[in-house]
Amino acid sequence: MPALGSQRRLLGSLNCTPPATLPLTLAPNRTGPQCLEVSIPNGLFLSLGLVSLVENVLVVAAIAKNRNLHSPMYYFICCLAMSDLLVSVSNMLETAVMLLLETGVLATRAAVVQQLDNVIDVLICSSMVSSLCFLGAIAVDRYISIFYALRYHSVVTLLRAWRIIAAIWVASILTSLLFITYYNHTVVLLCLVGFFIAMLALMAVLYVHMLARACQHARGIARLQKRQRPIHQGFGLKGAATLTILLGVFFLCWGPFFLHLSLIVLCPQHPTCGCIFKNFNLFLALIICNAIVDPLIYAFRSQELRKTLQEV
Repeated sequence: MPALGSQRRLLGSLNCTPPATLPLTLAPNRTGPQCLEVSIPNGLFLSLGLVSLVENVLVVAAIAKNRNLHSPMYYFICCLAMSDLLVSVSNMLETAVMLLLETGVLATRAAVVQQLDNVIDVLICSSMVSSLCFLGAIAVDRYISIFYALRYHSVVTLLRAWRIIAAIWVASILTSLLFITYYNHTVVLLCLVGFFIAMLALMAVLYVHMLARACQHARGIARLQKRQRPIHQGFGLKGAATLTILLGVFFLCWGPFFLHLSLIVLCPQHPTCGCIFKNFNLFLALIICNAIVDPLIYAFRSQELRKTLQEV
């Protein structure tokens, strides 16, 4: 993906210098204070991508194998796993090609590398956008299943789910093409940042509302059993912890990348912003970490899916 102000990783590898041996270095900045730059080794990119690849392939295989999991909810989880899988594979492919270029094993013209870089960038960007969309789709699906339980199967039908899935994939590909083509335009960057903020707000509102409804339901049960405080407090703390983990992981993994995009618009020449730009690869690594955590949050907590994984 374009570093948006710095060299692209593939193109930069044509005239690269050996990476720093220390993972954490202070990069000198002539116009301001020293910058704290976190260097991400290529081996770490490959390792994270491999772990994410294995996890998400298992999720897709389990859902495909078990007919009991052939429902809209699990189809959204399956598509999220496929998006995360593409995030990992595209970053692993970029890292592998970059290593081949650095070592001289792969010798080709700059024009060919440019085309290859564009293809990989489209894969990375489309997988990121689709991953965010399916996280939002899962939140909406769970919201409908709680607040419209009796009408859920008539509202969220398989046909509608497939249409939503197809629309998300098409929109993600078109968005990534526009982003790669016009990534220097401020409007495009602002649209991406606005999309992230909207998705974060959507998830926060829906999950907080679901938690409030669950706590209200727990209070009703507690009144019937005349054990109000212990049950309600324990359930509320557990729900709040789950909500904090869910939204916290989302913000921690995706927030720095979109902060990077925001700063390109707000302060592209400021020395402090320049220090943040130097850690672009760290932000990509955090997104890959999100692809590792997503199956743990959305898939592996299902008992039915875990049983299927044991069979697989």
